[in-house]
Amino acid sequence: MPDTILTGGCQCGAVRYALSEAPESTVCHCRMCQKAVGGPFAAFCKVRLDHFAWTRGQPAAFRSSTAAERHFCRDCGTPLTFHYLHGDAIEVTTGSLDHPETVPIIRNFGADSRLPWIDRLMPGAVPDVPPSNPALDSRQHPDHETLTGWRPPA
Repeated sequence: MPDTILTGGCQCGAVRYALSEAPESTVCHCRMCQKAVGGPFAAFCKVRLDHFAWTRGQPAAFRSSTAAERHFCRDCGTPLTFHYLHGDAIEVTTGSLDHPETVPIIRNFGADSRLPWIDRLMPGAVPDVPPSNPALDSRQHPDHETLTGWRPPA
C-alpha cells in the first residue's frame, strides 16, 4: 500500500485502519444506514480497496444485505465500514477517522429515506444523488417488534 494519508479506528482502539488516497465523503440517509450507525444518517469516506488496510486487529462483519457487508469492532461495537461484496472500494465511517474534519461531505444518497427535519438541521446541504437501489434482500431487522428468536434470512 502507498503512503498513509489518513488513519482511523474504533473507540476502544482494538481495530485500526489506514487510507493511502484522499477519500470521497458522502452521507447516506437510507434506512439501512440509519440503523447501522444508530443515527439519522451515516457519513462515509470511500476509497479503493488497494488504498485501504487494517493496521491493528480484525473487525467483525455483518452482511446487511445480499449485496453488502459492514465491519465493526467486536469489542466496543464501533461501526467502521460499508463494502459492496463485489465492489473495488470500501467506505469507512467518517466519524471513525482520526481527523474527520479534513474530509468535507460532497454528496447525499438515500434521500428518499431522509428524515423530514434534516433540512432544518442542515439547510443548504449538498445535493442528492437519485436513488438507485439494486435488487437486494435486506438482512436487517425490520422496523417493528418480532418474535423471540427472529433471525435474518440466510
